[in-house]
Parts: sequence; C-alpha cells; structure tokens
Amino acid sequence: MSAPLDASKLEVTKTTNPKDPLPNSELKFGQSFTDHILEIDWSADHGWHTPTIKPYHNFSMDPATCVLHYSFELFEGLKAYRDSKGQIRTFRPDKNMERMNRSAKRASLPTFDGEEFLKLVDKFLLLEERFVPQGKGFSLYLRPTLIGTSVGLGVSAPTKAKLFLIASPVGPYFGSGFKPVSLEATDYAVRAWPKGVGSYKLGANYVSCIEPQTEAAKRGHSQNLWLFGDDGEITEVGAMNVFFAFKTDDGKSELVTPPLAGMILPGVTRDSTLELAKEKLGGDNWIINERKLTIHEVQEKAKKGQLVEAFGTGTAAIVAPINNIEYKGESIEVPTVAGGSGEIAAKVCEWIQNIQYGDEEFKNWSRIAK
Repeated sequence: MSAPLDASKLEVTKTTNPKDPLPNSELKFGQSFTDHILEIDWSADHGWHTPTIKPYHNFSMDPATCVLHYSFELFEGLKAYRDSKGQIRTFRPDKNMERMNRSAKRASLPTFDGEEFLKLVDKFLLLEERFVPQGKGFSLYLRPTLIGTSVGLGVSAPTKAKLFLIASPVGPYFGSGFKPVSLEATDYAVRAWPKGVGSYKLGANYVSCIEPQTEAAKRGHSQNLWLFGDDGEITEVGAMNVFFAFKTDDGKSELVTPPLAGMILPGVTRDSTLELAKEKLGGDNWIINERKLTIHEVQEKAKKGQLVEAFGTGTAAIVAPINNIEYKGESIEVPTVAGGSGEIAAKVCEWIQNIQYGDEEFKNWSRIAK
C-alpha cells in the first residue's frame, strides 16, 4: 500500500535570510512572496514522501518533465486572514481541498488527504505569520499546486508528482472602492463545453482565455462573458462565476447563477454567495436560483427594466460588479449604485468578509491556524 500524506512527518528548515514584509500600501497581487515553500513529493512506487518546509527556492527540471509538455498541472487559490485577535484564519479551505482532489483525479495526478494537507498549511501559516497583513481587505494569498514530474515524452499518467504551496501577501482587489467592469459577450471562442474539463481548476483552462481577453481589451472591455452554444448560454465571466439579479413579472426578486453542469467551476465564493443569500435575503420576495440563462434573456430583462444588477464572484475580488455587457455591437447597461456596486454585490462582499476576518462565525466556515 502506498504511503499516505502524513502531516506529522513534516520537516522544517527555516530561512537564514528572512525578508521584511512589504507595507500594505506596496502590496500587489502575486508579485511578492513569503520566505518559505511547502513541498511534498509523490512517487507511484512509494506514495507520499516526507513533507518539508524550506526556504523559498527555484525548481530544477529535466526538459522532458511531463508537466512541461502535457499540462499535468492544477492549482487552488485561497487566502489567510488576520482577525481582530491576531489569529490567522482560512475561509472554507475544506472546499478547496475537495475541488483540488477532484481536479487531481481528472488530471491523472495523485489524490491526497485534504485534512492532512490543511494541517501542513496551518504549520506553514504559523511560520509565515508576519507576512499575513493586518486590516480588512488585506490577506495572504495561498497557491497550492500539483504537477506531474515524471521525465519522458510518452503520454501516460505520471509516476512522479510534486504538491507544493507558495504564498503572496495581497491587498484589496479594488484599491479605491468597487470598480465595475465592462464585458464583451464572447461566442467566437469557447471557455468550456459539456463533458469537458471546465469544472476543474486546471492551468490549461486559463491559457486559452488570454487571447480572447486581449481582443476584448482592445475594444474597451475588462473581461469576457463566456457564452456557449447557438442559444448564447451564459457560463462564466473571465475566470469568475457570474450572478444576475432580476425583477420577475410578478414583482419578486431573483438571484440567478448558471448551474454546475460540467462547464462551470464550482467556486467556493459562488457556493458561499448562494448559501448566504438563501440565509440572509430569505423571505417570500427573493428567489435564489441555479439555472440556465442566456444572453438573450439578459437583453430582454434589460429592455423591460427588470435587470437589477450583475457581478462576478471569486477568491481574489469576492465580488466584481458589472456595469455593461456588449453583445454583437449592442450595449446592455447594467445598473449600479453609488460606489460602483449593486446593492446585492455589496451585501455579499460584507457578509463574506465578516466571516473571513472573524467578525461573524457562520457554519464553521473559518479555520484558525493552530
């Protein structure tokens, strides 16, 4: 039987050249990193090897390493937050571990015990505690990554792999309040398709989005609203899940996001938004729906004055308000209020941040590093 991942075997080598954390005012997403890296190697004949935390360093790879040729790679994104008591918290990290193992299975990479890995993350966070910034909106972004490291050009499941974690202190996604974005509804390129890999967090899903996004930027748009099929089915916005708020014909309010049907990434912020909306909006006047919607429905709702707001959700921004969608030369204006956000997006951001920073306890969604 191959060896399981075992956090109790962790070996730590501390850096002898510690860096000074940057001041909050200088933090940029993914541009500076902490002093250490967490690594665990895996091999088919042994299983998971000894976990290590070592000084941050480069990797050395044979040019024929399989990750470089066949995209045996996946990752996760989550954050660590400092609460008012100075404790370090992560937000629903068990959901990230579930998704990472789903992605690993789909990519023919080894799975692992998520709780054991989170124990290692806790140890890493306590070691790098001084890099977790103080203040709401500031956090330590965590990037767990799994790659195939077998050497050879044959296309087959890797017999060696590496699971590692690096971390980057970051500030608010929107430096000065919400900045609503303009989207280009894109159907000439497809982000995901039925029975494909759009619901897995594989690096290969992201590279194909860059060229269409670059083209959309030339026309003045921040992101793509990804459409699928002849009926213009809405899937995601950029690399985020997407929500729309409508007024229904009978005067009720509806919050809608596309369903998890194989093309949508099961976002942790998406799931949290749905649960919190059901809990906190509630009442007979709100309908919270996961259902198919199309760009044509959004157009029709906008023309009838029933489009209330729209926003993307994801770990980096929590919510990203949308104020315009261009589809085939026609502009669909999305209402926003003072400050650049819609009312629901602002509430969702507040609800989630209150839990992330420990101001509110909700369903054991916060994990405190110990």
